[in-house]
Amino acid sequence: MKIAALIPARYASTRLPAKLVQDLGGLSVVQRTYQSTLATGVFDAVWVVTDHAQIEAQIHAIGGKVVRSLKEHESGSDRIAEALGQVDADLIVNVQGDEPFQDAKTLRDLVSVFSNPEVKVASLMCKLAADQVENPNFVKVVVDEHQRAMYFSRSPIPYNREGVQLTYWKHIGVYSYRRELLLQFTSWSKGNLEQIEMLEQLRLLERGVSIQMVETSHQSIAIDTLEDLVKARKFLVGNLAGN
Repeated sequence: MKIAALIPARYASTRLPAKLVQDLGGLSVVQRTYQSTLATGVFDAVWVVTDHAQIEAQIHAIGGKVVRSLKEHESGSDRIAEALGQVDADLIVNVQGDEPFQDAKTLRDLVSVFSNPEVKVASLMCKLAADQVENPNFVKVVVDEHQRAMYFSRSPIPYNREGVQLTYWKHIGVYSYRRELLLQFTSWSKGNLEQIEMLEQLRLLERGVSIQMVETSHQSIAIDTLEDLVKARKFLVGNLAGN
């Protein structure tokens, strides 16, 4: 089974303009993401899928592989689905372009669940801090006894009526798909729950597709704001100093 990581890399961004091409220790954010993904050793190939010449040039400058998007896309999933016309792989992992510090164990664990032929889609979750439960920017997931997603929400789920000790799970937006399922998923129209919560993974649940959740303790740094970028720069300096 051929495994590819596809990194959707849209140039435009709202809170931090052109965030993927910002400097992060001598390389851009997207260059760091590409290199750390490749360095995990999990994948047969790593591709960046982008709509912009500057990102394409930056990845080519470090010897990386790029697919240029020919269409406008609403989501990263749509962007990487278009790229499958050029990418030969059976299993596709959607790695977020704004997360420059990928973790090898987490990605190995994500891929390993596909040894079960019934798994078509998998994603990541981690324990959610108590002060993040009410924050709608942290997406919550509830799972069954086999760690299959039952529902995703921006609201605290489950509702803790009796105030018992409870673990909330945060959804981490890294997905792995079997090729055929990804192509199906991106051909479907948005579901009702997806439009209400603005969470594209609900489209899968509404269509009856199980999502296998994989627990991780790795806390990635996603760069959405200038503060995030400063945090990532400090983290990188600390890592380099420790080596």
